[in-house]
Amino acid sequence: MLVYLSGDISILKRKCVSVIGARDVSDEGARRSRKIAALLASSGIVVTSGLARGVDIAAHNGAMDNGGRTVAVIGTPLQKCYPAEHAEIQEEIYANHLLVSQFSAGTRTFPSDFPKRNRLMAALTDASIIVEASDSSGTLHQAAECVRLNRWLFIMQSVAENPKLEWPSKFLKEERVAVLSSIEDVLQRIER
Repeated sequence: MLVYLSGDISILKRKCVSVIGARDVSDEGARRSRKIAALLASSGIVVTSGLARGVDIAAHNGAMDNGGRTVAVIGTPLQKCYPAEHAEIQEEIYANHLLVSQFSAGTRTFPSDFPKRNRLMAALTDASIIVEASDSSGTLHQAAECVRLNRWLFIMQSVAENPKLEWPSKFLKEERVAVLSSIEDVLQRIER
C-alpha cells in the first residue's frame, strides 16, 4: 500500500496513540477527548486521529493546545479537506505536524473508504482509545483492526460501563483490550 505524507515524518518514530470516536459527539465526550489528548501530549505521546468532526477534532486540538504533536490520518487525498470547516487545522497539521493519506491526488473518495483510513490509523499507532461510540459507529472498524493487528485498544470507562451499549463487552473479551480509567493505563502498556 502506498501512503502519502506531508509534514514531520520523524513523528512516526515516537509512541503514537489514536484518540477516536463519534462524529456526533456529546459535549462531555468532546471534553474527554480534549483532556485525554492533552494528557497524552504532556506525556510525550503523539496523538493520532482522523480529522473528522466530534472526537477527532477535539483530540487534535487537545494535543496542539498543550504543545503536543499530532498526526491526522485522513480519508481523502492530502490536498482535499473533509469536512471543509477543518481546512485551517488541516493546513496547520500539514505544515507543522503530520498529515497521512493512502489516497493519491485527484482520487475520488467515498464514505465506504473510511474503514480503510481506520485500518491505516490502527496500523500506524501503538494503541487506540475510544472516547465515545454507538453500537453502529464506524469507530468499531478501527477497534476490530486493533484486535486483528494485536494493538492495544482502550475503551473509556464511561463507554465500557454504559448499559445501553452492546459492543464494549464483545471487545473486552480480547487480551489486548482494556477499560481506560487513567492515562497510566495507556502509558504502562505502550512503554513496555
